[in-house]
Amino acid sequence: MAFKDIRKSRKWLSPQEIRIIAAFLIILVALLALNVYLARTLPGGEWLFMRWNAVHAFLGEGAETSGGLRGWRSMPEGDAVLQEAESNIYGGSIARRVQQIVYDRIAFADEYKYILSDPFYILLLYTPLGVFQNFPLTRGIWMLVAEIALFMSVLFSHRLSEWDPPLGLNLILISFGLLSFFSLNALVTSSPAIFLNFLFIGILLALRSSSDELAGALLALAAYQWEVGGLFYLCILIYVLANRRWGVLAGLGMALVVLLFVSFLIDSSWGLPYIRAVLSNLLQGTQLDAGNVLAGWFPEIPFPIGRVVSILLIAVVFFESLWAVNAPFRRVVWVASLALAAMPLAGLAIFPSNYVVLILPLVLVISLIWERWLRRRFIVVVLILFAAFLVPYYLYFETVLVYTPFYTELLTVLPSVVMIIALYWMRWWVIHSPRIWADRIGNRR
Repeated sequence: MAFKDIRKSRKWLSPQEIRIIAAFLIILVALLALNVYLARTLPGGEWLFMRWNAVHAFLGEGAETSGGLRGWRSMPEGDAVLQEAESNIYGGSIARRVQQIVYDRIAFADEYKYILSDPFYILLLYTPLGVFQNFPLTRGIWMLVAEIALFMSVLFSHRLSEWDPPLGLNLILISFGLLSFFSLNALVTSSPAIFLNFLFIGILLALRSSSDELAGALLALAAYQWEVGGLFYLCILIYVLANRRWGVLAGLGMALVVLLFVSFLIDSSWGLPYIRAVLSNLLQGTQLDAGNVLAGWFPEIPFPIGRVVSILLIAVVFFESLWAVNAPFRRVVWVASLALAAMPLAGLAIFPSNYVVLILPLVLVISLIWERWLRRRFIVVVLILFAAFLVPYYLYFETVLVYTPFYTELLTVLPSVVMIIALYWMRWWVIHSPRIWADRIGNRR
């Protein structure tokens, strides 16, 4: 009887719940309006523009490109125009439009061409955006969803780190996750790395909760953009195979079969153009990898230092993945974080927006500092976050104000190097006990 009375009394939402829902909707609408304004004002959005154009090309439509693209090394002046539909979404017409945004011209032979290299079933996920003919509106909606993904990524990183930070520090971490240089760069350029980061965290959460089929399905959605998550994929597959988590492979296989079946059913001719696009981007990316930077720094070294670093990092992630097979799951999270941090140095193209995936490694490092340094730990963590926030902006503005290739190269490789060092510092803390004298500095009275 009491249960029935409760059900009757909860027939309508309470006034407090209505106010909360109304406030939430008002915040979302205001944030969307702000994002659309920023999309019309700020230059960029090239990664989304490429996929949005591909969706319209697939649908056989033109797309309005005015408002919000001009100003990024300037698009041509004039009124809105309708671009011609491109029959081959992996062809050069779409790439040339993106090049106009990035370079204000057609790319030179040694420059990155921005050719679409997503599998067709991933592109199908962008088809809801094809409803909108106005790119700034499309970009504003995408930015809103990406900001929610960043917000959730920070919160879920806490769970993976087995850490419950105090409210003040939690707000600082969320602000950092949304406003750090690499997060804003990913938002401005509309990089898919934001959603890949969210997928990676979701895969780890699914594995930890033994939701193997879900983890496999998420792995299928994350099976592209290897310059972001190639080593992460490697360490997860090693963990799955060594622990005989066959449900993950079953979920991965079933999801891939369904996605490939649907995509080939819709367009049976996308396979070969997609492979050519992937190979083309791999060849173009050689000018943007860490090896090119290191060769410029150390020209006297007789062997290809970039290739050696790549092989070493792949070997390190491989063996660390093997050693973490039977360890507590926090060790698996550590290896996954190492894989995300090491991937930019592993030989593929580096884009600053891809460093948004360092949110999980950073939260993991800070969580252990919070555990180990009982005194002044809040100050230590805030100083670390301040340095991680300030240094990339400093390097970027130094590059913008007075172009110095060294600062650009530092911004390219420094985040990975620093995060790898921090993770290995953390690994020592986790594995070696009792703690060495240096670990106890934070606890001295």
